[in-house]
Amino acid sequence: MHRFNHFIYFALSVLLFLSGNITAQTTNYAAYIRDNYTKTEVMVPMRDGIKLFTSIYAPKDNTKSYPILLKRTPYSCSPYGIDQFPGAFQNMNLAESGYIYVFQDVRGKYMSEGDFVDVRPFLPKAVVAAPVKVEKKKKVNKEEVPTTVPIAVDESTDTYDTVDWLLASLSNDNGNVGVYGISYPGFYATMAILANHPAIKAVSPQAPVTDWFIGDDFHHNGAFFVMDAFSFYSGFGLPRPQPTTKGQPGFEDWNTPDNYDFYLKAGALRNYNERYLKGKVSFWNDLMAHPNYDAWWRARTPQPHLKDVQPAVMVVGGLFDAEDCYGAWQLYKTIEKQNKPTVSNRIVMGPWVHGGWARGAGDRLGHVKFDAKTSDYYAKEIEFPFFEYHLKGKGALNLNDATIFETGTNKWTNYSQWPPAEAKAKSFYLQSNGLLSNTSLEKEEVVPFDAFMSDPSKPVPYTEDIHLNRTKEYMIDDQRFAARRPDVLTYSTPVLQADITMTGAVVANLLVSTTGTDADWVVKIIDVFPDTLSTVDNGLPMGGYQMLVRGEIMRGRYRNSFELPEAFVPNQPTQVKFSLPDIAHTFQKGHRLMVQIQSSWFPLADRNPQQFVNIYECKDSDFIKATHKVFYGSSIEFMVK
Repeated sequence: MHRFNHFIYFALSVLLFLSGNITAQTTNYAAYIRDNYTKTEVMVPMRDGIKLFTSIYAPKDNTKSYPILLKRTPYSCSPYGIDQFPGAFQNMNLAESGYIYVFQDVRGKYMSEGDFVDVRPFLPKAVVAAPVKVEKKKKVNKEEVPTTVPIAVDESTDTYDTVDWLLASLSNDNGNVGVYGISYPGFYATMAILANHPAIKAVSPQAPVTDWFIGDDFHHNGAFFVMDAFSFYSGFGLPRPQPTTKGQPGFEDWNTPDNYDFYLKAGALRNYNERYLKGKVSFWNDLMAHPNYDAWWRARTPQPHLKDVQPAVMVVGGLFDAEDCYGAWQLYKTIEKQNKPTVSNRIVMGPWVHGGWARGAGDRLGHVKFDAKTSDYYAKEIEFPFFEYHLKGKGALNLNDATIFETGTNKWTNYSQWPPAEAKAKSFYLQSNGLLSNTSLEKEEVVPFDAFMSDPSKPVPYTEDIHLNRTKEYMIDDQRFAARRPDVLTYSTPVLQADITMTGAVVANLLVSTTGTDADWVVKIIDVFPDTLSTVDNGLPMGGYQMLVRGEIMRGRYRNSFELPEAFVPNQPTQVKFSLPDIAHTFQKGHRLMVQIQSSWFPLADRNPQQFVNIYECKDSDFIKATHKVFYGSSIEFMVK
């Protein structure tokens, strides 16, 4: 999701819609759309009577029939007005081939009627081919009076009803529907799979919101991502009194250019409602009321229901997506696990930030270059043939199950499954003197651990820069600033004598202890460039650059269960094992593989008070210093090809 500051979140989704693929700005796409498409705006009725605002762009050439491409969004389907046209569609290769584009404000957002519900739970029994009104009798003053039971709806039924209406109302469709969306619209694309409408032939959830507690957006392994959650929900989460074409700005009273400074002074999470939100944001209140992975959270992930999948699915994501990297990998894996091998399920992962395949060239991120315009390649060679094949029956779909860009060597790779069948698990062990070795300890060390003091009043920053808005470049930032801190442990291999290609999940298996009763554990996987490298990028010498390849946090209380948190026993060695999102990266000969371990990542994640208390209700005075130990022999497991 586009969480770069307090109000731009929803605006960037509009920008994505307006700008399309920015790599082709030399073409006047706005004029092309206006000259070749007719726009209509309608209110589409749902089975419960609620009407959803829908914009339709149909090719003017009525001599042909066209597939429908549907995107449902909470971020506005602007521009509003039948004489207002977008600057481009997401993939203009498709637009020039001829599709009927349909954009819809989901219920309760912008110009649609009804009430908005964040990640509205899926109701399996609500998915029916036609709405059915059920009547029952209730007693009023001892007399039985007929009453109508409210019709159950969810995002899958809204999708179903929308598709039904479109097929009945449009005159030049070919009967096939594709659904796509990035980020939150990616969630709605996933729900389109569950709609089970026979006309929906192809679905592409892109950076899809999949589980907001385990790994997407607002929580990572139970740790609350306070900066993204607050900057987003302070605007997006405000109630909408009536349908509107305008979004609401978020929090603006920062009084500092430094997000580290602001969030540190804000203090405990309970202060945000008291000082800033004033209880007005209902979903923030829900976040605070559900600290553990309870039934409320489980109802908000579509994963258990993704069985007997009918449409072709292509999940798309970014290797350096700060918001929904987890969701892309996890959705693909869930469909693979819960369906027959014959299901058409693919994944595409490029060297992109959130939504980067739909804007920008995709040739670099920060100081790291990828040596190719990967976004152009995706649009022309992957997304275009996917929809052309499944919705028009055109061309040959020469796409493997997994199309993955391998960073380090900077090349596209193709696999019949993910992780690749040839990838084998290999562990690297933390040892004394900062050594990371692929051989385990053969004898007990004199000092079997490294220790550091964790002070919540001086948490480890996620980047060394001073800025207000969370950066996207932090996903590949130079980590030398962190390596210099006494509260960050650093382990490194000797200079590699051969390439090591890692393709798949990363598992941290730590043996730790703390003087407190709770602790966070952050593991970062880093590619250290050769010290002798003479390259300079934008004034920065790249020799010795410590490129973050993957980082993840684990809230220690959830080490055994996200549903039932457990306190640490002070000073007792305890296993903490957790997965990081998959990687596809080659650590090249002459580089070094580095692992950093710390207990704060601020203000990405909120601070742990290091006591076993309810973090969402604790006071500023509950935050204490603690000494953490990481024992030698702890390991990081990679899938090595």
